[in-house]
Amino acid sequence: MPDRLRSALAGEARGIARSIRRAATSAGPERDTAVQALKAAAAALAAWALAGWWWNAPMALLAPWTAVLLVQSTVYRSVWSATQQFAVVATGTVIAAAAATLTHDVLAAMAIALPITVLIGQYSRFGEQGWYAPTAALFVLTYGSYGPMEIVHRLLETLLGAVVGVLVNALVLPPVHTGGVRQLRARVPSDCADLLRDAADGIENGYDSAAAEDWYARALRLGTTVAELESARRRSDESRRLNPGRRLRRSAPHPPAGGGDFRWERVAGHLSAVMRSLAETVRERPRFAAPPETALGALAALLRSAGEVCAVDADRFKAADADEERAVRAWEEAHDASRRLASHHTDPHGGPVTASLGELTAAATRLLDDLEAVAAPPAARRDR
Repeated sequence: MPDRLRSALAGEARGIARSIRRAATSAGPERDTAVQALKAAAAALAAWALAGWWWNAPMALLAPWTAVLLVQSTVYRSVWSATQQFAVVATGTVIAAAAATLTHDVLAAMAIALPITVLIGQYSRFGEQGWYAPTAALFVLTYGSYGPMEIVHRLLETLLGAVVGVLVNALVLPPVHTGGVRQLRARVPSDCADLLRDAADGIENGYDSAAAEDWYARALRLGTTVAELESARRRSDESRRLNPGRRLRRSAPHPPAGGGDFRWERVAGHLSAVMRSLAETVRERPRFAAPPETALGALAALLRSAGEVCAVDADRFKAADADEERAVRAWEEAHDASRRLASHHTDPHGGPVTASLGELTAAATRLLDDLEAVAAPPAARRDR
């Protein structure tokens, strides 16, 4: 076995072992995945016991096949997918039965039914379930079972599997996804704080093109993290719809309020503007002249204090005793630094006014405008 392949397989095995260990020792996505897998298997067994053993249905396979597919990541998605799948399977079954009855030939019936069912499967309202239309048609035509009673049995068995899958997902540890929102909501200000502090240190100690480009890349990645937060929040909201978990087994913690998400999206944009301006002044062929040293000193103080505001906001999701006064003091210090930075536009002794200085001042001012609400005490904020 080549060394590269052996190393890849060993790394994959270690990753699987870590996932198994995390699933067994702590709550998280690995454990959620394991629980959903066990629930899907249980749903399939229950559907088979009802359709194959108790009912002795002629097409009992359809019940566990449907049940295992409908243990989705949320109860709402299970219900919606069950509705889609039953409609799709019924449509594909009826079209295939009609084509077989009309042609009395499997090949000719496929030539009629498959183009129609594949087109139906592309209908956006059916989502991922759309492809079960041609699958259902193929089941009907290849097994040659398209009599009226056989069609009714297929639909009833599919409906039985759908009901079992939905009930198992809703009644057995119904999934609620709130942890991802809380983790990402803390990560966004934490990453902002790290970037602001690193940039402030770099400005004070001297920075080069590589450092500035790295800051700019990190600022752009903040936008990706905010997008992940928005996606996680949508998933969390969906997981609470039609979910009886609070009444049956626990009161799931509510995710942090989302009123401030747009503010952090703007903060990420302001940071991108600041870091881009800094990078453009130290490239091999700079587009703009660098601001004077005194202006860069005020900018470094502003960024460091703004980083403290972000750090306090991150602490609010990690500990109950975040230092609220520290946030207020840091914002006031940042505001003072902002005034010193802006004074270079009017002070004749403050050095030349450059295009980069104007852009940095504008972006930093917008940044502080959005961080003012973040620095406010909890009682004064409406987005939490």
